[in-house]
Amino acid sequence: MRVAIAGAGAVGRSIARELLRNGHEVMLLERSLEHVDPSSVPEAKWVHADACELVSLEAAKLQTYDVVIAATGDDKVNLVLSLLAKTEFGTRRVVARVNDPRNEWLFDPSWGIDVAVSTPRILASLVEEAVSVGDLVRLMTLRQGQANLVEITLPADTPLAGKAVKKLTVTLPRDAALVTILRGGRVIVPQADDSLEGGDELLFVASVEVEDALRTAVGL
Repeated sequence: MRVAIAGAGAVGRSIARELLRNGHEVMLLERSLEHVDPSSVPEAKWVHADACELVSLEAAKLQTYDVVIAATGDDKVNLVLSLLAKTEFGTRRVVARVNDPRNEWLFDPSWGIDVAVSTPRILASLVEEAVSVGDLVRLMTLRQGQANLVEITLPADTPLAGKAVKKLTVTLPRDAALVTILRGGRVIVPQADDSLEGGDELLFVASVEVEDALRTAVGL
């Protein structure tokens, strides 16, 4: 997969290294010449360019990349690049970094963004996931905001203890699916006859509209 990353600061370079380790082809776009340092990520293609300039993006052949990641430290730049990538270059998937949580409401499909990544929200979700038992915690918004990855930790006295997974899945709302069960150090792909236990962490993919119904199905 070919991935273009705008912003070659610490965040952009870290993303690039991870993608390169996984066998992807990466281009780093950086506006500030002093931040252009090919030796820091030698396997990546480096381009000195302004990610908000259409001519620069055309010269970098952005249309040949499968994914664009807007990872600069400026929300305005990330929004403009996301819109250009989607509307002018037909990028299949656009991921954008949210620096200021107050701007998070802007990072949606109307700006060409498929996935918005807000570090404060992720950290808050991880904290909630670590301490919340018997409640629904949103971990991640999935493609185009149509669904969320949510986690529910069953309390010790859950009425589902000892019951088969199929007893739960038949009660789930239409737009919700149980994808895995975390139990201690195990990752369990749920099968119909597997039994549930108190303390199980259940991961669901669910639309926002059915979250209340999901809580009811799990007995919260």
